Amino acid sequence: MNSLLLNKAAKPLVFVLALLPFAWLAWGAFTDSLGANPAEYLIRSSGDWTLRFICIVLAVTPLRVMTKTPALARFRRMLGLFAYFYVCLHLLSYGFFDMGLDFGEIAKDIAKRPFILVGFTAFVLLTPLAATSFNRAIKAMGAKRWQLLHRLVYAIAGLGLLHFFWMRAGKNNFGEPIVYAAIIAALLGWRIWNAVRKSRIPARPVPAPARAGAQL
Repeated sequence: MNSLLLNKAAKPLVFVLALLPFAWLAWGAFTDSLGANPAEYLIRSSGDWTLRFICIVLAVTPLRVMTKTPALARFRRMLGLFAYFYVCLHLLSYGFFDMGLDFGEIAKDIAKRPFILVGFTAFVLLTPLAATSFNRAIKAMGAKRWQLLHRLVYAIAGLGLLHFFWMRAGKNNFGEPIVYAAIIAALLGWRIWNAVRKSRIPARPVPAPARAGAQL
């Protein structure tokens, strides 16, 4: 499996697969087959794919550890950038297609429907993660600071889930939010369990240095 994931064609293939939802939406818009309310369809679909890619990103580390395939880590950054791509599409679909970039109306809508503010907060937090997803940023920040910043993905996942749950609450439709909640809870729960398990592993004793004169 590692050899397949390290193949030169693996990253381009994942890139193409990650673009398929966007291609489907673009084709639907071009052929006018997105239903009676295309703007709403684009908003909902792009939001769904944002949450799905966040789940996929969170799943990389557990899968890498459990399947012993370290090569999976090379796709995490690209998948994270696709999560940002789809959240940008989600925001654009709302602001442009639905609200016509009328910022006054957008402000009123946020005041009337606070779940939009929660979603926008998740977008703001995701932006620095996307902006630092390259090697020069890691070197400039230092590995520890970079890792600390990118732990924001856990808060982003929670905010994205709250945004989705709150949005569906108006229609008492909690089926999909519960599924996503279970997935995110399992992925975050695995991290907690793994951290606790590692903390309980006793450290290997360090051999005492040889005393002066012990060897003749």
